Amino acid sequence: MRPILKRNKNYLLALLCSSMSWVGICQGDASTVKAQFALGLNTPSSNGFVGSFEGNAINFPSINLGLQYMFMPKLGAKLDFGYNSFSNAERSPEFKLNYTRINLQLVYDASKLLSFSNKLGLFLHAGPGSTTIKPLGNYGDNKTTFLNTVTGLEIHYGVSDKLSVYLDTSYILGFGKEFNPISSGFGSFNGHLLTVTIGASISLSGCYYCGD
Repeated sequence: MRPILKRNKNYLLALLCSSMSWVGICQGDASTVKAQFALGLNTPSSNGFVGSFEGNAINFPSINLGLQYMFMPKLGAKLDFGYNSFSNAERSPEFKLNYTRINLQLVYDASKLLSFSNKLGLFLHAGPGSTTIKPLGNYGDNKTTFLNTVTGLEIHYGVSDKLSVYLDTSYILGFGKEFNPISSGFGSFNGHLLTVTIGASISLSGCYYCGD
């Protein structure tokens, strides 16, 4: 009787894991579903400003939040949100703005290029999205929204099976229209953005019972 109950128990556990894998609760691989958080710096392109306006070469903060799902061993996708803030250079009229974006990106695991260490991982990511620029202070009416494409590279260091820290370098190409009239671009931005961030990637998947 006990062997039958044991077999049925194992069968039910396996079935439960299979049926719930789409939410990452019973994924067999801890790298399947991950949440990511990163903090760092940004550099706006100089041609994204109008007239005598110019942004600082290096600005803080850049914040990225993402949810990643690997639907194949080497290929996946992630939805991520980015917040960036930058302000005027010393010789520019005073301004400050918030740059926010949301992107859906493909992710490719190129870790085989770093085969000399099993703790290092290399990921390439790219995909389209939308950018919203919100000037603050005197230029608050010059808000604008445009499409973008992100390309980037992440280098991960595995702390444990569930946690890695990583360095991400991303370039965000903005497809903003020319400001017309020019005054609509005062304190605003329609160019490209480089970000460099350091973050943590935490696994939300992995089944602790399915292998029993």
